[in-house]
Amino acid sequence: MDLKDVMAVNLRRERHRQKLTQEELAHRSGVSSRYIGSIERADVSASVSVLGRIAEALKIHPSDLITAS
Repeated sequence: MDLKDVMAVNLRRERHRQKLTQEELAHRSGVSSRYIGSIERADVSASVSVLGRIAEALKIHPSDLITAS
């Protein structure tokens, strides 16, 4: 599985686990909700800095978003 796909699955799973909308996560992380959606669909690869901002907003370690489960 491509790392972009792994992040898409993990991000969507964690966001749902925390009962957040894409808009809420976007606001917390400082990125657009369209970008969050694009990451979750594996349309784009998030930069390392965006990965860190999203992980911080979710209160998880960045590696949790890129580790295949």
